[in-house]
Amino acid sequence: METNSAAVRVRHDKTFKRAAVELLLSSGKPPKQIAQELGVSVWNLRDWKKLYAPVAPGAGRTLEQVEAENRTLREELQRVKLQRDILKKTLGIISAPPETGMSA
Repeated sequence: METNSAAVRVRHDKTFKRAAVELLLSSGKPPKQIAQELGVSVWNLRDWKKLYAPVAPGAGRTLEQVEAENRTLREELQRVKLQRDILKKTLGIISAPPETGMSA
């Protein structure tokens, strides 16, 4: 019995690779287990993930865009803090016990 030491290379199409990445991201299973189930190497899964995983929102923003968003968020935070403080004071005035009669 003669064994061939060269492994047979299987080429997978993009659809298979994308489905494998989707399974990797959504299943919660470890990459090693998914690789075994699909009959591929863990290294292939990792490479495919780099190629086909969805890009995080905002990953392509410039520094100026991030700084502008940060500035806008800081302004909104200040506005919300001011509103909160006004509401706290109003609640304190409304919930204060009424003064009774004349003072001596």
